Amino acid sequence: MAHISLVLPFALPVPEFAPDLVRALQAPALAALLSRASGASLHPLEPTARVLPHELWIARKLGLANGVAPGIAASSMRGYGLDPGDGTWFVVNPAHIQIASSHLMMGDLRQLDLREIEARALFESARACCEEAGHALQYGAPDTWFLRADEWEGIQTASPDAAVGMNLTDWVPTGTQSRAFRKLQNEVQVNWYTHPVNAQREGRGQAPINAIWPWGAASVAAEHAQRLVARAAGKLAQPPKIAAYATPGWLTALADRRLDSLAGIVSVLDEAGNDEGGRLLVCGNVAAPAIAADWHGWLQQMQALEEALFAPLLAALKQGRIKTLRLVLSHRDGHLETTTTPMSQRKFWRRPTLERLT
Repeated sequence: MAHISLVLPFALPVPEFAPDLVRALQAPALAALLSRASGASLHPLEPTARVLPHELWIARKLGLANGVAPGIAASSMRGYGLDPGDGTWFVVNPAHIQIASSHLMMGDLRQLDLREIEARALFESARACCEEAGHALQYGAPDTWFLRADEWEGIQTASPDAAVGMNLTDWVPTGTQSRAFRKLQNEVQVNWYTHPVNAQREGRGQAPINAIWPWGAASVAAEHAQRLVARAAGKLAQPPKIAAYATPGWLTALADRRLDSLAGIVSVLDEAGNDEGGRLLVCGNVAAPAIAADWHGWLQQMQALEEALFAPLLAALKQGRIKTLRLVLSHRDGHLETTTTPMSQRKFWRRPTLERLT
């Protein structure tokens, strides 16, 4: 039987809107999964973390976290068929930074609609700047590149999803090497300011790509050390395999199953029983409307998950095809973790409710 962990970024409503959203959400299968659980706990995000709760949870589950900092760059590179060698690499996301009323703010990378041909052209321009500064830059996907900066190991960075929509003063890279990054950032910005790709994007009414955002630093050696520490603490056995739907490039690269639609989820459930370390299923379709505070869109995406995911999971539990199902639902400040089993689902006296979401 399968052991499944389902991670749903931003599926936990923010407290101020939770009561109204829960009343509007029609999700009886999710209610049964949450209510008939053998364990449930709410975990606030550590104050020093510069990532989102689900990003840290996944990194720790894979043995790729150094305290509260996910070190996922080397593993993500391998997911794109790239060799990190013996260097220290950062995930680099091309981004749009704008001036708000009194501060700088980064937009949601999902909304950039950066096309392959555009990304390649911008990448080549940025690579020239990076190589001149002594750094290698490699291409993974339109939204996910990798920068080698061995001497930047002490720099403290934040994930783009943690920084999106926030005052960037609190989220830009810090540390002794942050000045070197800012210099490189300025050089790339100057090159991109008049780049034909950005002229074409602005002509279509799209935001220009005007910044690079580094985070998730890791080397193969650091990755190995992180896993040794996790294993010694009894927090790492066989890492789970990952199936990903609507996830950022760094996470998609870590998945052995990359789903283009929710329709493929049932096949993942059927195969999960063969996964020695369990199966980690990440669905990120709720993130974009939540980040945009589009609560009507959030409800629509949650309803889609109810039909394509929660109902099949509940049926598989009742049929005994799943041994344990862990749900990890998060918002910016923490995550809810529950565990249910076939036995738990037989507790008919527990009324299905979505109250755990509030």
